[in-house]
Amino acid sequence: MRRRLVLGGMVALAGMRPALAAPRLRLMMVRRPGCVFCAQWDREIGPVYASRPEGRMAPLFMVDVEGPYPDGLALDRRPWLTPSFILLRDGQEVARFEGYPGAAKFFEVLRIMLDEARRSA
Repeated sequence: MRRRLVLGGMVALAGMRPALAAPRLRLMMVRRPGCVFCAQWDREIGPVYASRPEGRMAPLFMVDVEGPYPDGLALDRRPWLTPSFILLRDGQEVARFEGYPGAAKFFEVLRIMLDEARRSA
């Protein structure tokens, strides 16, 4: 059993969701002001992310590395490197990639993360 760091004010209980609801995948981008690689991601990927199949499978939201983080978010460890991309299923970390691999590799890495999420479902 992996230990989880629960961030935010409320603790979400694992597995507590309506029986008929599908697990919701989201991609959290952790960033910090002045991060040159975050700015590069903003220019290269940001404008097209939501229109890509990967972006529709895992809608993106962004948080500052210092927070605040959504309540009840369960992560393997607190992010410190920016950008970090953390794939979440119902607020639980499924996969993580730290750093920006560049425009040519970003969606390939994200597809690997999404495949890992499918395998662990």
